[in-house]
Amino acid sequence: MEYETTDQLATLGHPQRLMVFRMLMRRFPDTVPAGELAVQLDIKPSTLSNYLNALQRAGLVRQERLGTSLLYSIEMTNVQHMLDFLLKDCCKGRPDICMPSTQGAKTMPDRKYNVLFLCVGNSARSIFAESILRSLGGDRFNVYSAGTQPTSELNPFAMQVLADKGHDTSALRSKHMSEFAADGAPEMDFVFTVCNQAANEDCPAWEGQPISGHWGMVDPVKAMGTDAEKSLAFQNAYGALKRRIEAFTSLPVESLDRIALQTAVDDIARTPVEDMQ
Repeated sequence: MEYETTDQLATLGHPQRLMVFRMLMRRFPDTVPAGELAVQLDIKPSTLSNYLNALQRAGLVRQERLGTSLLYSIEMTNVQHMLDFLLKDCCKGRPDICMPSTQGAKTMPDRKYNVLFLCVGNSARSIFAESILRSLGGDRFNVYSAGTQPTSELNPFAMQVLADKGHDTSALRSKHMSEFAADGAPEMDFVFTVCNQAANEDCPAWEGQPISGHWGMVDPVKAMGTDAEKSLAFQNAYGALKRRIEAFTSLPVESLDRIALQTAVDDIARTPVEDMQ
């Protein structure tokens, strides 16, 4: 185990390999196409291939093939073993030394929880998620949404879908995520990204170590065709988010410790939305 960990740490000691590893960690449990990694990280495909091969040899990343595409994801079991070794050996099993703010074994406090949904534009998918969770779980959750690069207006197709579903849209607005990182902002218990680009971005760490999840889906704003075809794309995005949020609201949040809760959130991300019907 010590030799394996030494090799893994040496692999992560290279700044660009660490950058690839960090992006895949942010996208966990997603599998990410090599081409997307190359574009997002601005790395030549041949160079990226070398980095990914090194991470694979160290057991930190795994590769899957889908047709002609190569997809990559974190080999989380091995990563956990590496971190466990550091905690047990280097820290002598004392999380108060190496991870003073860790609360993994504790359950969430029994109160109303703060949830933030992030996207890039904060004009459709994150607005959908905010509205759906407020409708399904407003008695248990304070719900917010924001964007990494918010637009000035909410998407009219998204607003029409929400109105047709009976949601009150009067208080909705596009917001920058910095509003929720400022002094006096509510401390988040959960932070979900609902688009891949937002998950790819290196966002600052949130106060309080919130449970995080990534529910990436196709951007309905990019739908082409007639207004009816565009409207259908927004309807599909709304339905997919609703099924994930229904699964989330069914979790016994107050009775799960943080590790079990994070696992449950990751399981929701892994489950195809069609299997949630």
